[in-house]
Amino acid sequence: MTASPLLLGPMMRYVDETSASIWVETRERAEVRVIAEGRSWQTDTFAVHGHHYALVVADGLQPGTTLPYLVEVNGVPAWPLEGASFPPSVIASRMPGKPLRLAYGSCRTSVSHDATGNRTHGVDALRTFALAAAAGAVELPDLLLFLGDQVYADSTTEEMQKFIRSRRDIDEPPGEELKDFEEYAHLYQLAWSDEANRWLLSTQPTGMIFDDHDIRDDWNASLDWKKKMEATSWWHGRIVAGLAAYWVYQHLGNLSPEARASDEFWQRIAAHHGDQELDLSDDLDAFADRADQQPTSYRWSYRRDFDTARLIVVDSRVARDLAPDARGLLNKQELHWLDEQLQGGFRHVLVATSLPFLLPLGLHHLEAWDEALAQGAWGRPAARIGESLRQMVDLEHWAAFQNSFQAVARMAIELAEGKRGPAPDTVTFLSGDVHYSYVAEVDRDSGSRIIQAVCSPVRNPLPRVLRSFAVVMSYGIAAPLGALAAHSAKVPDPPFRWRTIEGPWFDNNLASLAVTPAGLQLTWQTGVVQDGDELHPTLQQVAAATVSPRRAAGRSGRQGRSGRSGGSGRSGRERRMPRT
Repeated sequence: MTASPLLLGPMMRYVDETSASIWVETRERAEVRVIAEGRSWQTDTFAVHGHHYALVVADGLQPGTTLPYLVEVNGVPAWPLEGASFPPSVIASRMPGKPLRLAYGSCRTSVSHDATGNRTHGVDALRTFALAAAAGAVELPDLLLFLGDQVYADSTTEEMQKFIRSRRDIDEPPGEELKDFEEYAHLYQLAWSDEANRWLLSTQPTGMIFDDHDIRDDWNASLDWKKKMEATSWWHGRIVAGLAAYWVYQHLGNLSPEARASDEFWQRIAAHHGDQELDLSDDLDAFADRADQQPTSYRWSYRRDFDTARLIVVDSRVARDLAPDARGLLNKQELHWLDEQLQGGFRHVLVATSLPFLLPLGLHHLEAWDEALAQGAWGRPAARIGESLRQMVDLEHWAAFQNSFQAVARMAIELAEGKRGPAPDTVTFLSGDVHYSYVAEVDRDSGSRIIQAVCSPVRNPLPRVLRSFAVVMSYGIAAPLGALAAHSAKVPDPPFRWRTIEGPWFDNNLASLAVTPAGLQLTWQTGVVQDGDELHPTLQQVAAATVSPRRAAGRSGRQGRSGRSGGSGRSGRERRMPRT
């Protein structure tokens, strides 16, 4: 069989009522054409380090239409693949007024889907969802949102290491970790080339944001961490390649037509005409270097409005300010941008950030205490211990950046109390990263409900030895002991208290969120192998809950825990978080 002219894609990216953007990587320079019901849209590829990409914009669509489409590369049929067994890929424009439904998750490793891969990394929840969607067993969401660690640049698989060995000495730094753009390109091919997932991504609108493993564990944890990395012989190449690859493979497709129109590289891509393919390699590398060294020079965060719901996707890695006297998970400009987005007038305001805003309370206090320690609250010797502890056990979430946490917490309270326009039913933080899933809620008697809903991992389960630690930090005496430690370092109290009301659970999961008349419906689903059929796992519910709006002021009732199922094959029971 002749090799397809497509290396990756087509991948459905930004879609609204009248347009859709379809991303591809081709084997060589090409004209890429998307064809749907007698219409076609085409564009030429652009090059980055010998690789060829295109983002085809299908515009002039009618709202609420579903159009099967084909892809041609240089006039040759390229999609669907020859012999494909999946349904036709479609362009599905949004219908105004349709209640939002989205799926989300984070942390997905790229290993085989046979018994070996499933034994070491668990069943891929995304692939299981793809198989169920192809069979018509689940409703496709309006958006599939990946909240970080789409690829692992620092913890590579045997297949990735085989590729690295084919081109350099793996005993030389950075060893088994990624070194340059070519290795990133191969890593994305491993992540997105499975037949089932590739079909899902070809028909399902997607949004993305990075987390640390897209670059390296603990990325921008502190100024000391950054200086240590910059002192190596390989870090500059890694960060430049990682951010350049992220712009090409992930960020470009996040952009709305308006955002693309103001992006310097898209302007060049859209304006380019001529006999030579546009090559962005050097300029994109310079941009990536600048974005790392001058975080305020580019914004990776973005916003989407879906009628009654606003989705704000927040960069919690590049946008950090690591200066000790101004330390923040968001720098001043990024914090101001988020402040402007957190407005009322929506039924639900969703803040997607790879790192949980509301950690289990005991862990929150521990991270806040460690930050104070590392900042010198107990003197220089203790500061060195605090910095070592921070890097050793990943104490670098929102809680470890108290300036930013306190500021955003105050914004959330103002929004929930109607001080930023009509209060929404919920202010919901969507996150991943921690390799377990849970729901937490702020203790409030009135106004909007403030929720944290975590889905992690999609496929990279937490080692069993660490699971008990997560449970301990979620319940019991950890919270008061953590608060005592934080107070001893003069850490200010959070402006509110919260509690874990569902979880934690440790299955590989993909979560879904649906706006319904009853409230915000949340569901976590996992893949379960039945009768030894490793390649065709069954989608099963792990947990579900409905976050109902408050009708009037009053004390929130106690929330029940979700029923759960994993390998046992029992279907999870849904719990309703009652109105007050």
